[in-house]
Amino acid sequence: MQCYIFALYHTILISHEIKNLIFDLGGVIIDLDVSKTHKAFAKLVGCPVDDLKEEIGQQAFFNEYEKGLLSDTEFRASLQSFLKRPVLDSQLDVAWNAMLLSIAKEKYALLQSLKNEYHTLLLSNTNNIHLMEVNRTVEKDTGYPSMDFFFHKAYYSHLMKMRKPEPEIFLHVLNENNLKPTETLFLDDNLENIKSASSLGIQTIHITSPQMVLSLFA
Repeated sequence: MQCYIFALYHTILISHEIKNLIFDLGGVIIDLDVSKTHKAFAKLVGCPVDDLKEEIGQQAFFNEYEKGLLSDTEFRASLQSFLKRPVLDSQLDVAWNAMLLSIAKEKYALLQSLKNEYHTLLLSNTNNIHLMEVNRTVEKDTGYPSMDFFFHKAYYSHLMKMRKPEPEIFLHVLNENNLKPTETLFLDDNLENIKSASSLGIQTIHITSPQMVLSLFA
């Protein structure tokens, strides 16, 4: 049976069949603005942001870092080589983390509530530098040391050595937790990730705005 989702007066009804929720992190839980990182890098090297943005999209080492194939030191070295300017590691980290914005307080409360009603999981394409920054934000906001507290289990691409939208990463999460795809709802802001999960029978919702998660479960 499919998970039928009806949009009526801004209210979305989630099927009672759903027992498991898998959340993406960036753009779903924490607000993102990737353009801020593009602008920060462009400012560091003194080049037009549009030129740098186009070149960044052609660099494989970003995905390699998300898959844990590069250490933090190797990633910074790749960035230094790409930017072609001597930049301090601390400056690189600040620019790289510029895309990470805030987490609405209401989302923390929602996640705690959902954890009591569903089997909740986090599945994020991320990296060590970003994850450390996210956890610093969580600790500052809530006193808890990491985002992991708000889920039954958290999965991070750089620790798993695989990333979305690869089907293997979804299968790993399903199999390790004995989840049925038809009873599992995946929420992500990336349409390619949504399509990959859906192809495996997982129910999906494409998150298109930072506040959408709050309205979904209102």
